[in-house]
Amino acid sequence: MSEERNAIPLILTGLASIFVTVGALWYYGYLHFAKPEDALLLQDYTMLKTVPGEDYKVSLAPAEQVAHCIEGVLVLFDTQQKGLTGVLVDNRKRAVRCVQDPL
Repeated sequence: MSEERNAIPLILTGLASIFVTVGALWYYGYLHFAKPEDALLLQDYTMLKTVPGEDYKVSLAPAEQVAHCIEGVLVLFDTQQKGLTGVLVDNRKRAVRCVQDPL
């Protein structure tokens, strides 16, 4: 009644199922491994302060990012790299808040 079981097939099956699960999640886009080139630095953005009566100039060409207000947080979507999104934060990693206009 006390027969020993070989644990190696069980361990290999468990490891294989983990790898297959991670691979399937990555393939279908539910898992993304971030690369350094995917990140946009906060230093790439500058706030232009508007003063009444003072002119300021901006480029006519639009940026590669589009901002949306989602649940009160400013979220940037990249138009060049599909799937690249991010939350705009300050130097203390606090999310930049926004006010959604009622429709």
